Amino acid sequence: MGVLVTGGAGYIGSVAVEDLKSRGEEVVVLDNLVYGHREAVAEGVPFYEGNIGDKDLIKKIAAEHKIDACMHYSAYAYVGESVEQPAKYYQNNFVETLHLLDALRENGVSKFIFSSTCATYGVPQRIPIDEQHPQWPINPYGWSKLMVERALDSYDEAYGLKYVALRYFNAAGASERCGEDHDPETHLIPLVLKAAIGKIPKVSIFGYDYDTPDGTAVRDYIHISDLSAAHLLALDHLRAGKDSEFINLGNWNGYSVKQVIDTAKQVTGRNIRVEDAPRRAGDPPQLVGDSRKAREVLGWKPQFPELDKIIESAWNWHQTHPDGYSGRSENAANK
Repeated sequence: MGVLVTGGAGYIGSVAVEDLKSRGEEVVVLDNLVYGHREAVAEGVPFYEGNIGDKDLIKKIAAEHKIDACMHYSAYAYVGESVEQPAKYYQNNFVETLHLLDALRENGVSKFIFSSTCATYGVPQRIPIDEQHPQWPINPYGWSKLMVERALDSYDEAYGLKYVALRYFNAAGASERCGEDHDPETHLIPLVLKAAIGKIPKVSIFGYDYDTPDGTAVRDYIHISDLSAAHLLALDHLRAGKDSEFINLGNWNGYSVKQVIDTAKQVTGRNIRVEDAPRRAGDPPQLVGDSRKAREVLGWKPQFPELDKIIESAWNWHQTHPDGYSGRSENAANK
């Protein structure tokens, strides 16, 4: 049986494809390449360029590859943009995902692993955040993901579609082959490293007046290889006939924007210029996850919890891919 990975040409999905392939799984990638990169897909993996809501395409893939499970990474994920263009986010992240779910169940695919987000919790009432924390997003991106979660719960009860929804905190780092290449780039660590390389002149710190130890926002960073490992464990969980679950993925530790920049300076050995900027709409002051359930239910344990190791892996990738996938260095191209 095979695994369909939607968004498999994207940042996190591409690592999951590598890991699935390395353990002998039959893997198929579906990506519309709006934000993904064809070069990120592991060699030899069947690739379909198209939209997740295309039911005829899903039927074709399911028939040709005997799909039994889907890992769904395909979503728009810019918080600020979601505030400015909510229709874009509800259409792609929610409506198109409903079409995908319907197409999967109509073609006998009953296991679904969903790339959700800690943004479903909104402004935290307590830190660290566990799965019982109230969910009230403060931006359309978070709402679009929460609406899918509610749909999954209903589809399980009505149709027997089993799922594991993994609520990420901040994905970061890189594998040897796959890294972060967004356009536009809004994530802190790649921006900091672009400044270290000299691709951008400086990094903006969006808000110094948060209720945090140094006034800058605090986030829980998790290595993409650890995220991928959790997805494989979730797949094993569902194939073993176990119950659907909502599960946090984080390192149970938060770092401020200033701490990330200081650590990046140490890792790279380079100066990184910063500038003050106003808060961004939709940004909570702190997001730190309680990952106890992931450890207990999935047997998951992060292998790269240290911030310096996460940044070092990303730095290694950015040095060999100074212009992203389209501009690999000669050394990277010959690996």
